[in-house]
Amino acid sequence: MRVVGAETEYGIHAPGTRQFNATWLSTQVVHAYSRETSHRAAAGGETRWDYTDEDPLADARGWSMPREAAHPSQLTDAEPVLTAAQIALEGGESGDTGAPLMMNMVLGNGARLYVDHAHPEYSSPEVTNPLDAVRWDAAGDLVALAAVRRIAATADVPEINLYKNNTDNKSVSYGSHENYLMPRSVPFAHIVSGLTPFFVTRQLMCGAGRVGLGQDGSGSGFQISQRADFFEAEVGLETTIRRPIINTRDEPHAVAEKYRRLHVIIGDANLSQVSNYLKFGTTALVLDMIEHGTAPVLKFADPVTSLREISHDWELQGTYLLADGSRTTALDVQWRYLKAALAHAQANGSSHPETGDGHTAAVLAKWEEVLTALGTDPMSLAGQLEWVAKLSLLQQYRNRDGLDWDDPRLGLIDLQWADIRPEKGLYYKLLQRGRMQRVVSDESIAAAVQAPPPDTRAYFRGRCIQDFGAHVVGASWDSVIFEVPQLRRLQRVSTKEPLRGTKELTAGLFDNNTGLQDFLSQLLSDAH
Repeated sequence: MRVVGAETEYGIHAPGTRQFNATWLSTQVVHAYSRETSHRAAAGGETRWDYTDEDPLADARGWSMPREAAHPSQLTDAEPVLTAAQIALEGGESGDTGAPLMMNMVLGNGARLYVDHAHPEYSSPEVTNPLDAVRWDAAGDLVALAAVRRIAATADVPEINLYKNNTDNKSVSYGSHENYLMPRSVPFAHIVSGLTPFFVTRQLMCGAGRVGLGQDGSGSGFQISQRADFFEAEVGLETTIRRPIINTRDEPHAVAEKYRRLHVIIGDANLSQVSNYLKFGTTALVLDMIEHGTAPVLKFADPVTSLREISHDWELQGTYLLADGSRTTALDVQWRYLKAALAHAQANGSSHPETGDGHTAAVLAKWEEVLTALGTDPMSLAGQLEWVAKLSLLQQYRNRDGLDWDDPRLGLIDLQWADIRPEKGLYYKLLQRGRMQRVVSDESIAAAVQAPPPDTRAYFRGRCIQDFGAHVVGASWDSVIFEVPQLRRLQRVSTKEPLRGTKELTAGLFDNNTGLQDFLSQLLSDAH
């Protein structure tokens, strides 16, 4: 069991017009979903985000970046109050200045939908296993789709398309982040040394594939990862500039003395369920090895360069220099991690078929299956790994029409792959034809749009929105703030323990309450 979550910034485009700025368009996505769900908070349609406990400039290495030295994109601990004029200054016209500028929603499934710079972002609720991580991340795609559908049916808003990808191929990249809860007692230097080789090579399983080389995509070719070319440092605090392989933001969103939230910015946004499953499952296993001192010991001579070179080597032929002077393949590095994980899980019993945790054995089996196929016939994984599936489709077009990699038609296919509309997105067409493997059902994903995970504090947050949304004025990962009309005051409920606020602990409070005041009275008396 490990508390994990995902954050996805969607690419956004209004076809046929340049009149509307991406930030303004993103507010329309949030507003459209608010109208779709009829969620109404005390502040109107919008639930304010509670920034009380956020500190994005705290560095896990033991210091804080001075606020005046930070890039504006790092200052995520303040409400982005944007007027139409301010949005216009960010580039382009804002559109209808009378239309709402809605920045944030907390959803009934425990997730967050908000505007992050120039993109709509869905941050999934906290879950405890890789299957649920896939399920509630995919639920975000249905949330985004519902907003797009609502906008298409709204006369005074331009058509908006959303894409689950990571770059516009014009030198801009937007993130797909993961979060993993860890004990604070683990030295951060151990996290860096244990994770860096794994992250450099993890793209073999969870890369989303990309047409174009270099940050602006002008280089001719195909590569494994959409994000690899945008990383410029091994370790650092930034997330949008000088992107590091290991991010040091020390913002636990939990009891700070007890927990660390590892903020992972190096992954691609995945539509493939198998790639997403391996991304969460293998990383959680590697973190467990780091915590117990059983992770492999190796180091790339130049991790940033190796990261990019591995991404460009989709034929898996290259070798890469290690710090000890030897050379290795990316696949061999992954095998070293898998073999260590197999031994680790056998020693602690987590992979035992009868007494294990019910997840580790399946992750290990899929990891081994995929690495074996990558070493013998990578294209046999076209129904599982996203970059292989995309490459297979692109090669069909190249062979049929004699296209070079720099042909713009291939770039359009790459973009259409990521379209979240099932009738347009090429991934979804393959999924509908049974050519992409599922690990969770469509029905369970649809249910996750509405219901929060039962085994984390996300259950409490989601039920608060469902049952008392009209009285919730603010929320965050570790708080919910109610406006209590009878008392004419605000009541902030702290939720700093990620494994409290579960269905088992709180469902009775919600089911048996006779109103907000009684609910809060019972909740707070139980807390004491």
